[in-house]
Amino acid sequence: MFASLKKIALGALFAVSAAAAGSAQAAAGPVPAPEFAGIENWLNSPPLTLASQRGKVVLVDFWTYTCINCIRTLPYVAAWHKKYKDQGLTVVGVHTPEFPFERSTPNVQKALERFGIAYPVAQDNRYATWDAYRNRYWPAVYLIDKQGRIVYRHFGEGNYAETEAEIQRLLAQPG
Repeated sequence: MFASLKKIALGALFAVSAAAAGSAQAAAGPVPAPEFAGIENWLNSPPLTLASQRGKVVLVDFWTYTCINCIRTLPYVAAWHKKYKDQGLTVVGVHTPEFPFERSTPNVQKALERFGIAYPVAQDNRYATWDAYRNRYWPAVYLIDKQGRIVYRHFGEGNYAETEAEIQRLLAQPG
């Protein structure tokens, strides 16, 4: 329990500076997106690789189904999937559990049904993809351009219009 409380406290501390960190990372320029790693299960999809998504824009959403902040962002992520999937956007939810019971595939499947999530979801129970992205936040959105580079990050709730504008900008670029 102490470890979970410590993780929550550290997450809150990091969240205070998340906007500044995101801006600093964006200023550093695009970086190659890490491949999905250590995925235990793929739900709503056969296994995906970023390499197979070249030429598409990819939105990677780190979330967990009991995080209230994540729950509040899911309608936006689902709407972007529905609106832009036929225009070249691939949405991948990376479900990374905070608590042991969130590692259960049946629990995650029930959450997908409850929240109406139809896009691919990677179950990252060992935090391998989380660590590959050096992610520290729930929720966290990473946009990957058609060349496979992370070009946008947003941590926490909000900035929905800015995120959608970036999706549109990336989709409009030549592939």
